[in-house]
Amino acid sequence: MAPNSTIAIGRDDDPGIAIPVIDIGPFRRAESGAGAVVAAVEAACRDTGFFLVRGHGVASERTARLYDAARAFFDEPEPWKRVQGQGTAVPGGLSFAPLGAETLAATRGDTTPGDYKESLNFGPRLPGGSWPDRPVGLADAFADYFRAMEDLALVLRRILCSAIGLPADHFEPAFAEHLSALRVIDYPEQRAAPLPGQLRAGAHTDYGFMTILRSEASSGGLQVQTRDGSWIDAPSIDDAYVINIADALMRWTNDTWVSTPHRVVNPPRGDTAATRRQSIPFFVNPGRDTLIECLPAFRGPGRPARYAPITYGDYIDMRTRQAFDR
Repeated sequence: MAPNSTIAIGRDDDPGIAIPVIDIGPFRRAESGAGAVVAAVEAACRDTGFFLVRGHGVASERTARLYDAARAFFDEPEPWKRVQGQGTAVPGGLSFAPLGAETLAATRGDTTPGDYKESLNFGPRLPGGSWPDRPVGLADAFADYFRAMEDLALVLRRILCSAIGLPADHFEPAFAEHLSALRVIDYPEQRAAPLPGQLRAGAHTDYGFMTILRSEASSGGLQVQTRDGSWIDAPSIDDAYVINIADALMRWTNDTWVSTPHRVVNPPRGDTAATRRQSIPFFVNPGRDTLIECLPAFRGPGRPARYAPITYGDYIDMRTRQAFDR
């Protein structure tokens, strides 16, 4: 496959639907072709809000280490898991959300049962509970992968600045005390039918700047909503990250770059293949006091700002309450 290409996803009757796969290596290494990377990313932000990246420089061993450690935690007995990672007394502690604790569809005003997933959550500046004594190395695996994602997020922010025509470090003051979060999500086998309206993850948009996702292929996976309201399957490609624009960046760009609704669907009933899956999203979030307001490049005569300025802290608090307070 060519470094900057597209692959068709979704419906056979609409082959024009595609998600770009972009090799960001030339930009990361300051090589010839960096400008083509910027142009491809800008088009993806504007057209779909989703794209995949290769050439990211993240060693697969770091991903495997976190994946395996989290899987060992999720395999522990349910009564033990439910008392881990509770509370908010530990800065940079672990948070565990059991099956059904989060309802992402509620952030869009939809009433559904809780999502059919469980998750581990960590951020150095986020509160949590104490880290458990097993599996050994869980905290180190989270911290190591978090650092790798910080490095990749910096490269992606520089690409986005170039796409807007801003200095490469324009967004960096907003990320000096960033609230980025690393999550590992377990979607268990569905041995019983889900409740009516219950999905693995309800339809939602992400709250922050952007999301960097590693996922694994399985029946019952990530779907993206097209502009006409259809749902299409997102691809899973080895050694590629799925990137999506989130709400804060959409507000910064006055809806020019889109925060696209997405969801994780249930596997078909009666599917005999293994349908358990695990994903690792890294939510790139600015600092709490960062003011989210329309950038000058995206407003002008006849094109007013669509949103009133709001701090990221106020915005994330509102959206989190919607997802967890049912």
